[in-house]
Amino acid sequence: MSTRRIARVNDLIRKEISELLLREIRDPRLGGLLSVTEVSTSPDLRHARVFISVMGSEEEKGRVVDGLAAASGFLRRSLGDRLTLRYTPELIFELDESIERGSRLLELIEDVAQSESLGEVDQS
Repeated sequence: MSTRRIARVNDLIRKEISELLLREIRDPRLGGLLSVTEVSTSPDLRHARVFISVMGSEEEKGRVVDGLAAASGFLRRSLGDRLTLRYTPELIFELDESIERGSRLLELIEDVAQSESLGEVDQS
């Protein structure tokens, strides 16, 4: 299967899962700031790894992953109804820490920039 088609399917699945989480799922474990950052399907489209970002404590992140695992059957069935694919992929949810790492890096860069500007003022 072409990489272009897989990329289009990944994007389509990401959008549909985001929409389903926003409008259809009523699990209290899935409260808070939750976003689907990326989807990576296998070349045969049988499995899809869904990367999610959750802002909160480690306990909240664990609850979200548990809630998504419990809802994976419903989400898969709903995807099958919404998409015209030969196979509806099995959904595997994983935490994506990239947004938090990026936020932490920005904080560190700002701290260095502030300390450099304070150091320049002290030398004058």
